[in-house]
Amino acid sequence: MAYIKNLFDRNFLEYASYVIKDRAIPDLEDGLKPVQRRILHSLFEMDDGKFHKVANVTGHCMKYHPHGEASINPALVVLANKEYFIDRQGNFGNLYTGDDASAPRYIECRVTPLAKDIFYNPKLTIWADSYDGRNREPVFFPAKIPVVLAMGVEGIAVGMSTKILPHNILEVLEAEIACLTGKKFELYPDFPTGGYVDISGYDGGNGKVHVRAKLDTSDPKRILITELPFGSTTESIISSIDAAARNGRIKILGINDFTTDKVEIEIKLARGVYAQETVDALFAFTECEQSISVNLLVIKNGLPAVMTVTEVIKYHAKQLVKILTRELELEKKELLDKLHLRTLERIFIEERIYKGIEKMKTVKGVHDAVISGFKPFLKEVGPRKITDEDIEHLLRIPIRRISLYDINRARDEMEQINARIKEINAHLKNIVAYSVSFLKGIIAKIKANEEIGRGARKTVVGEFDKVIAKEVVKRDVDLKYDSKSGYLGTNVSGLKIAEVSPFDRILAVRKNGMYTVIDLPEKAFVGADAWWINAADKDILAKTIFTIIYKDPADGFPYIKRCVIDGWIINKDYFLVPDGAQILHIDTRPKFSFTICYKPKPRLKVLTENFKAQDYNIRGLKAGGIRLSVKEAEKAEVK
Repeated sequence: MAYIKNLFDRNFLEYASYVIKDRAIPDLEDGLKPVQRRILHSLFEMDDGKFHKVANVTGHCMKYHPHGEASINPALVVLANKEYFIDRQGNFGNLYTGDDASAPRYIECRVTPLAKDIFYNPKLTIWADSYDGRNREPVFFPAKIPVVLAMGVEGIAVGMSTKILPHNILEVLEAEIACLTGKKFELYPDFPTGGYVDISGYDGGNGKVHVRAKLDTSDPKRILITELPFGSTTESIISSIDAAARNGRIKILGINDFTTDKVEIEIKLARGVYAQETVDALFAFTECEQSISVNLLVIKNGLPAVMTVTEVIKYHAKQLVKILTRELELEKKELLDKLHLRTLERIFIEERIYKGIEKMKTVKGVHDAVISGFKPFLKEVGPRKITDEDIEHLLRIPIRRISLYDINRARDEMEQINARIKEINAHLKNIVAYSVSFLKGIIAKIKANEEIGRGARKTVVGEFDKVIAKEVVKRDVDLKYDSKSGYLGTNVSGLKIAEVSPFDRILAVRKNGMYTVIDLPEKAFVGADAWWINAADKDILAKTIFTIIYKDPADGFPYIKRCVIDGWIINKDYFLVPDGAQILHIDTRPKFSFTICYKPKPRLKVLTENFKAQDYNIRGLKAGGIRLSVKEAEKAEVK
């Protein structure tokens, strides 16, 4: 048994780790899930400037992704609809209506120049074997911006989940610039569907936000929805409005959807209902307002980590400096290598060193002749040694190139290389300023590219006034009670006792002194001749004093109990008086007089006695009543 338990534990941990790291949670380094990274890697490999069928891209990506086209196609469509890294051609679905994309064989895509600027650098990328060992794939891209904030992401793993809201890419870049220059910055979500967002509870990406649709109420008899709250589609919005109308929460004549490339949902209002008074009901009872809980969980250094938006910006600001430093150092090294070879080529050709190898008959003799030919020019060559690889390079120069060698052109090229090396050295000394200029260059490219429709902010940031559903809904539902049958509800043929709302709970005090709070019923049994039935409004009940006059079940003495019903559990029965006691009267007036009539007995001269309810203190619900007399009561008469 222990072996089996250990086997299950190990297998479960391996599965959980795989789902967390290799499927559901994005990596902080490049902000991508594995399937998204493999899609971009495939597009980089296939890139020739032309569009590719999505089906072909999917087939190419299957070399790297072991889960097949069922997971690749939807991920590619979602990534393409972010508009940053993949150019689209064809029907990739509708963000507003929720319509699906066309089949992969009908739509095309290609990688954008922005993706190359942000991700692509094979020389700095860390590579690993693909799942079948036949190919190499990136562990993660050396991303230069916090992609995870720009795109947003949602994923559910084993025991954890992530929900990162999208942010405006220009604001993300501006925040990174502010971080590099030591300035303060704030960053809040921005949604492609527009609308409004309340960020008072955002908590750096680990709290919650409220989102609202944008409503046009200029016409008092209709409402236009022109922008959607994040996470909703026109179909889901219309369904929620229909449901609210069926339940009596709002009164409308009809809904028309005119959405194309812009959202336009028309709500026609019923007679006597106007736009301004319906807005709060739409926010309270439909998807026009929603609450979204967020959790900024990413893979950092191979482990799941919860971070804040500020921490992500700071991390990527440091990472940008490191990546650009490595790129400059790599370019400088390549230029120095190129300069070294161009110097050797110039000396080799100009000084006719190649003439010295004509009489040599062995490989060693050829190498020695080249080395000896360069000895007078070692100062020009510089501190680097002439290696065997350098000699092989020189010996492979074709005769045609030697005969057509242009000295001036070669010197111009070497001057350009030296100038670039000098420029790189300046950048390395001022790497932060260079990083800022790089980000400003990306911002300029995004603003210049009209195909990326996410330049200006679309979502308005603010704080909403809280809409309480109970306050919005009207009390226009008839609550009826049949005192003979004992049934209570909205679907009962009896006396109308109150107008309530669908959100109200009902307090019923029965004939025997038992009280219960229930949700508004269509038909429920509460007993015949109930003493008190009304909405269980805590504000009202806090001011309502219940006065109960009853007979003790043991000796028949009269008692009075005054209390306030201020707490309950739904559908649980409570007793106001001892079990078995006979209720003589229940009243909710703060002041009144009553008479106790005693049961006639020998030598009992006084058969009635008057009392005032206000003369007795209010006590707790569980407290016992106050005895009024030591005579057996027969009834109570109330003025």
